[in-house]
Amino acid sequence: MTAPAAGTAEARGWARPVSGAVRPVVTGLGIVAPSGIGVEEYWASTLRGQLRIAPISRFDSSRYDARLAGEVGGFEPEAHVDKRYLVQTDRWTWFGMAASRLALADAAYDPSAHEPYATAVVFGSGSGGNDFGQRELERLWTRGRTAVSVYQSIAWFYAATTGQTSIRHGLKGPSGVVVSDGAGGLDSLAQARRVIRRGTSTVLAGGAESGLTPYALTCHLSSGRVSTATAPADGYKPFDVRANGYLPGEGGATLIVEDPAAAAARGAPRLYGEIAGYAATQDALGHGRTASDGRWLAVAMRRALADADVEPDEVDVVFADGAGSSDLDTQEAAAIRAVFGARPVPVTAPQGLVGRLCAAGSALSVATALLSIRDSVLPAVGNLDTPDPAHGLNLVREVRPGPVRTVLVNARGYGGFNSSLVVRALGPA
Repeated sequence: MTAPAAGTAEARGWARPVSGAVRPVVTGLGIVAPSGIGVEEYWASTLRGQLRIAPISRFDSSRYDARLAGEVGGFEPEAHVDKRYLVQTDRWTWFGMAASRLALADAAYDPSAHEPYATAVVFGSGSGGNDFGQRELERLWTRGRTAVSVYQSIAWFYAATTGQTSIRHGLKGPSGVVVSDGAGGLDSLAQARRVIRRGTSTVLAGGAESGLTPYALTCHLSSGRVSTATAPADGYKPFDVRANGYLPGEGGATLIVEDPAAAAARGAPRLYGEIAGYAATQDALGHGRTASDGRWLAVAMRRALADADVEPDEVDVVFADGAGSSDLDTQEAAAIRAVFGARPVPVTAPQGLVGRLCAAGSALSVATALLSIRDSVLPAVGNLDTPDPAHGLNLVREVRPGPVRTVLVNARGYGGFNSSLVVRALGPA
């Protein structure tokens, strides 16, 4: 085999293509979460195991069965979003635009310094603009159609964050939105990989959500899987013997995904890791009905590992979907055991600290996995008191030292979506 030419991405250990396929690298992270705004604030809170679930403050939830959620505190939209966009957009889009701004700064990537078609946007979305939509519908029924904002037609739409982000930064590469509930964050990264392999050098990917309004909470409750606990510590508890459902959360996570050669050419200041493998399956049996076991999640996991050219014993930790319902956690545990056999691979689910953020949650999981690789540390399962022994998993109870070089991230969405993604450290071990 001929050695790579000096100065190329491969020579610098930034890429390890398999069968000629480009493995995109992540060069920037932007996070807006109940645990903090910005990478370091979020990461420090996560490692401290700070529970950010609290009583809903954005509206009176006393008439609802669920009254707890993971809200983003201290978020001043004017500090992150240009004023002209605030009137046109919903809170979820503010989160997405803020996370994107932070990610671009983290990557030292200025879109205006590049040809407009060189940069694209692909976000995942699970519910769209709930806050804006509810407000305008209330105006419609109480004050009439002339009271409804002209921006109602676009602010609620699933693609609003993608569109407004592309407009704000002048991005004209092939863009889109992926709607697959909780799996959307992983699926957006997979689409980013496809876009890069087709010739676009940079993609902003991830997800944002803000489903904390009366209507959105009603939609959550219709699933029958929302915890009705009244104390935060009794709520969302992935893999715990007291698992009793999830609690919703809000926020956004954007990842700057680049072709490795393009990242090397511009001298990207940091490289969090590479998107090494991905796969997805569907196990819906009908409306609201899915398979009663985790076999199709196991298939997605195996295919993602194969796509990454990674053996199960190379995986240092699994970032689980951690649905927080006993039956769904049982399914995922069975899938993990099926893939890893007798090997007690560490399993974590930090999202127990902040709630389930739908598409933003799986994007946040990937960002967290990359921070785990960066600092060679395993964060603990969020809000876990007593692991359910029936799951047979090696759950991370306290922060553990690494090494962490290969991570498998799982995500599942309502309606039968199963996605798995592998991220890996760059360069020699």
